[in-house]
Amino acid sequence: MNTSDILLLYDYSCWANARILQATLRLTPEEFVALNTSSHGSLRGTLVHTLFAEIIWRRRLQGESMPAGLPVEAGFSTLAELQKACAANEAVMRTYLQSLTDVGLQAVCKYQNTKGVPFENVAWNILMQVLNHSTQHRAEAAVMLTDLGHSPGDVDMILYLREKGL
Repeated sequence: MNTSDILLLYDYSCWANARILQATLRLTPEEFVALNTSSHGSLRGTLVHTLFAEIIWRRRLQGESMPAGLPVEAGFSTLAELQKACAANEAVMRTYLQSLTDVGLQAVCKYQNTKGVPFENVAWNILMQVLNHSTQHRAEAAVMLTDLGHSPGDVDMILYLREKGL
């Protein structure tokens, strides 16, 4: 794994996330927060959870402590607020990813989970976790949107690559 691979995968993830958020714009505010059977209670809950996870993992990789006041679902009363937080996080994440070297991707990151249990993983493994976690919850969001009559369309990586001419 090298930095250009990670950046390509992150670019794809952002492209796919944008498709989900674009489809979410067609929902009513009530549909956005409506309880459902997803693991995070609503579409809003799922999207906030995905954002929260990316922030946590990046902070761990950068050796930062966990801040008080990480995103919670109730902290985003509108989709616009969530979109703004996602855009801000994307900018921070891109800056971090662009600072990485191939050697840095092999570095071991020591951290504690949210319960204080210590772990360590290689940086690129953590970044793949972040990307795969986003894929899982993006798929859940796509199903929720489709069930509400607002499919985001296909979010396959090959479509991203074709669209970008890669």
